[in-house]
Amino acid sequence: MEEIITGKNIFKSYEENSLVLKDINISIKKGEFLVVMGPSGSGKSTLLYALSTMDTIDQGQIIFADENISDLDEEALATIRRKQMGFVFQNPSFLKNLNIIDNIILPALNDKSIKKADLRKKAKNLLEKVGLQGLGQREISKVSGGQLQRASICRALINDPLIIFADEPTGSLNSKSTEEIIDLFNKINDQGTTIMLVSHDPKVALKSHRVVFMKDGSLVDQILLLGLKDQDKEKLLQEKMKVLDI
Repeated sequence: MEEIITGKNIFKSYEENSLVLKDINISIKKGEFLVVMGPSGSGKSTLLYALSTMDTIDQGQIIFADENISDLDEEALATIRRKQMGFVFQNPSFLKNLNIIDNIILPALNDKSIKKADLRKKAKNLLEKVGLQGLGQREISKVSGGQLQRASICRALINDPLIIFADEPTGSLNSKSTEEIIDLFNKINDQGTTIMLVSHDPKVALKSHRVVFMKDGSLVDQILLLGLKDQDKEKLLQEKMKVLDI
């Protein structure tokens, strides 16, 4: 299966002599659902931000959709992020003066080839798919945390991205909402969208195809869950988490 994104020999530091990412090599295949796990401070979110070009790297290469994007300027990278990537975070960031549907279409407004009415129709269809039909005109303060996270997934999908990057998207949700959000990610993935998701929750990881483990800024292990029985997945994941003290 062809890779959608590859990181080669990635190094990242925030302070002198303080490496956050240490010679990372990672590839994510088209259509894969990948989860990154590791102890707090292991570099999970930093890796996600690096691969998605939301943060710079000190050294290395990032190949996305067969293009080396490591040396592109910020304007070019912003275009790639807007048109080909989607983002979901632990705490959704919405503009308070806009309703749900207008927040969802924001990433697509720069594309003048699409009429705003068509974008609103597309956003309405996405809301229906995630169970939020009829809530498009709501203020963001008038919906629950789980509903807001589902709306943020709609926003991530508005430009039909090749990959969605999700950083602890269920970290602030209760167990019921967590299950609903992960089911949504699985449906999105089943339709062909690649997902890279950072999580500390084993219930989330068990829904993925592959789990990679980080510790002290390095990738230290991985397990392939695709094709295994549920009980085998759980046993294998628990063993790895115990060894790595996650």
